[in-house]
Amino acid sequence: MLKAAIIGASGYTGAELAGLVQAHPHLSLAGLYVSEGSQDAHKPFSSLHPRWRGIIEQPLLPLDDEALSRIHIDADLVLLATAHEVSHDLAPGFVAKGLPVFDLSGAFRVPGEDFYERFYGFTHQHPDWLGQAAYGLAEWNQDAIKAAQLIAVPGCYPTASLSALKPLQQAGLIAADSKPIISAVSGVSGAGRKASHANSFCEVSFKPYGVLNHRHQPEISHHLDNQVVFQPHLGNFIRGILATIYVQLNDDVSDEKIAAAYHQAYDGQKIVRLTGQWPQINDVAGTPFCDLHWARDGNQLIVVSAIDNLLKGAASQAIQCINIHQGFSPLAGLVQE
Repeated sequence: MLKAAIIGASGYTGAELAGLVQAHPHLSLAGLYVSEGSQDAHKPFSSLHPRWRGIIEQPLLPLDDEALSRIHIDADLVLLATAHEVSHDLAPGFVAKGLPVFDLSGAFRVPGEDFYERFYGFTHQHPDWLGQAAYGLAEWNQDAIKAAQLIAVPGCYPTASLSALKPLQQAGLIAADSKPIISAVSGVSGAGRKASHANSFCEVSFKPYGVLNHRHQPEISHHLDNQVVFQPHLGNFIRGILATIYVQLNDDVSDEKIAAAYHQAYDGQKIVRLTGQWPQINDVAGTPFCDLHWARDGNQLIVVSAIDNLLKGAASQAIQCINIHQGFSPLAGLVQE
């Protein structure tokens, strides 16, 4: 059993990670941590997340100097469900101690220091790690994930979008100089657990946000190697992402070529499912799956992708990355085999 320390365990994603690690056949919890000044410090985990009452009763420990020393000694790997700046500061120190780090923030997802100044509002101090971190899109980057000590788990919108687009891009089916258009909607949990007027459920209305300046647009474009138009929306539901993607195809693309691209990418991959019908949130919420379906009208292709933003868009994809990195079954702790 490998011991996993989770930092940021009080939030929605951290809680999902704790549940997945607890149920994993090859992992155990080395400790659940929150920031040193958190009002949740020393509370039982289950008091914040009662669905794990009687299963995970460990306390949420403050991440002070003593805790950092304990993690360096006791843990075999570290999961960071922390703010981008916090992950930026913590990850290199853990890696220097020989601990693999699986970072669910955006701190190491995109090479280029100016990217962080523009889209994240801080100056990146570890350009060497920007080049060495593996992008943890599990179905597409397995060799790099297995070899790296720092794995940058993708964002939820990029996971939904790239899972749909990369088979087309890899097969050379996207028309040259065209920009796929991604219209995606996320549940309120994507805003995090901290209460605010914007994510109060009584106040939430279906609406666009981040118009023409959302940080996931350059992340998607970089890892697709093709510019995209990306527009997110907030939906009045708790969890899940539905992305409807419009793609201009090359003139010679047949239905058979489209099908072959998706089947070559995902046949035998139990997490990404080619459904044969239009995906919906209820089919994936609370699961690690990504559901895909497509239809075309001439050279216009529409692809719909659905994931759970907290699982395939965060926690369960991190577990996929751990499985790949450690040589476990890719589905361990996620799907009954």
